[in-house]
Amino acid sequence: MGEDFVSVFWTQSWVEGEIAKGRLEAEGIPVDFKGEGQGPYPTGPAELLVPSSFEAQARRILEEIQSGSHEVPDGREDDIRREQTREPPE
Repeated sequence: MGEDFVSVFWTQSWVEGEIAKGRLEAEGIPVDFKGEGQGPYPTGPAELLVPSSFEAQARRILEEIQSGSHEVPDGREDDIRREQTREPPE
């Protein structure tokens, strides 16, 4: 029998859910994404579930992200800074 999954994050924004999911997966945490979004432009609420053995780690990472204290691993700060300052396409 498999491990139980627990909810660690819920948001009204499907996009915010995808971002949080990517951050957790980058840390090696398996994530089950539950969302109501359908089609090419999904919208609506989203929930992230993780195996119970990863719950504490996932909650810590999400809390650090929320507070702004989470550091991006592997020196990716430059990549993120470049993305944030990139001009939008015309």
